[in-house]
Amino acid sequence: MIKVSKPIIVEGKYDKITLENVVDALIIPTDGFGIFKNKEKCGMIRSLAEKNGGIIVMTDSDSAGSVIRGYLKKIIGDTPIINVYVPCLKGKEKRKANAGKEGLLGVEGMTPEIIIEALHRSGVNSETTVENKEKITKTHLFEARLSGCADSSLNRKKLLRFLNLPENLSPNAMLDILNNIMDLKEFKEVTARCLKEEVKS
Repeated sequence: MIKVSKPIIVEGKYDKITLENVVDALIIPTDGFGIFKNKEKCGMIRSLAEKNGGIIVMTDSDSAGSVIRGYLKKIIGDTPIINVYVPCLKGKEKRKANAGKEGLLGVEGMTPEIIIEALHRSGVNSETTVENKEKITKTHLFEARLSGCADSSLNRKKLLRFLNLPENLSPNAMLDILNNIMDLKEFKEVTARCLKEEVKS
């Protein structure tokens, strides 16, 4: 398992599932060309890129993947991008009835060995440093009334709106992103402040 601090952007949920077996990182799917119309997700990717000094992009090796890479570059501007390219291998993923338009395997169809090699080739290596920051857990979400309570859904939307993040994130997706952008102390301060301000307004 490779530990990577920068967010990794992939095309779809199955690419994300494949990478999660190889990489310990925040992995965000663009939902294919869906990213073009999703302003909230674009803003989130831009914020994460600025927070982490850049992002890693691993899209399929076909023309659609190239288009998405180009669009991501426009989103984050001058913030660095590490482009990771998987090899052009003919074939189709097991779950699909037919191969893609160009007949190439996507990130989803790559073996762990190929993914690790592609990451290393792009200069992405496993990080051995241990972070001291205290993680936000599901228990903390519950204590902040962000999960498991009658008003949890409303509170999550308030917090996500306050942080300029997509309001439709699931609790698990929100937890991943929160741990990427803040520590537990910051989380407690932000939730107290944002939920209190919402009540006042």
